[in-house]
Amino acid sequence: ALREVKQRLHQSTFREAVLQAYDGRCALSGLPESLLIDAAHIISDKDERLGQPVVPNGLPLSKIHHAAFDSHLIGIDPDYSVHVSERLLAQKDGPMLEAIKQLNGRSILLPSRLRDRPDRDRLAQRFEAFKEAA
Repeated sequence: ALREVKQRLHQSTFREAVLQAYDGRCALSGLPESLLIDAAHIISDKDERLGQPVVPNGLPLSKIHHAAFDSHLIGIDPDYSVHVSERLLAQKDGPMLEAIKQLNGRSILLPSRLRDRPDRDRLAQRFEAFKEAA
């Protein structure tokens, strides 16, 4: 059996640039362990217009935060504020869920260089998808 696999050749350089811009920390939690951090695209790289592998289209997120962001359980508005979905806010569980719920209303950590900050237009588009998923 043959299997065709698409590989995103830019992924490792994109990840490296995003993590470097944020000093190797998760933009939501501040976690400094690079083995637990992904470079999440704000707009998917499938979008030819806005999905480029550039730092303003990326966020360093821990694996759990990345999964929540991609599932629209966490949203980030164009003013860099975090929004946690009502679905998660209504749940009662353990410390991991409580840590995510405490992000609601907080601002993300931002890179010191202005040019590396998340693009507000991309965040606005992604935040609309978060609101529609609610």
